[in-house]
Amino acid sequence: MTEKSTNKRLSLLLTKCVANNTKGFTLMEILIVVMIIGLIASLIAPNIMGRFARSQEEIAKAQVEMLSSSVQSFYLDIGRCPADLNELIVSTEKLWRGPYLSKKIIPEDPWHRAYQYKCPGEHGTFDLYSLGPNGKVDDQIIKNW
Repeated sequence: MTEKSTNKRLSLLLTKCVANNTKGFTLMEILIVVMIIGLIASLIAPNIMGRFARSQEEIAKAQVEMLSSSVQSFYLDIGRCPADLNELIVSTEKLWRGPYLSKKIIPEDPWHRAYQYKCPGEHGTFDLYSLGPNGKVDDQIIKNW
């Protein structure tokens, strides 16, 4: 065997090995993976969003209860409801024993709106509520009555 024929055989062998040893994914494989990921995401996303909405409502309920408790403490000390929620933090009343909120700020509801407060209330001594996720007075409000 000559050196030339050996080189030719070696070259053909290497070409055949390289051609059979291709690396990468076909377009079909990539499309299948993308479809599977999309299917999984479409099944999981509504569940996660539903839990997030419920958790915001629970936060609003807890904050309404906390603010109601603070208003009631103010009422017991002073003998009247606060004129507004800021009076739970700062007041010039002689009998005032506040601040009645631990963080010394009036929290916003989970939808970044102020809690609504009325004294005297239509449903009790005072009304305290969040307008809920849609920002309207309807059946979605979170209230203390």
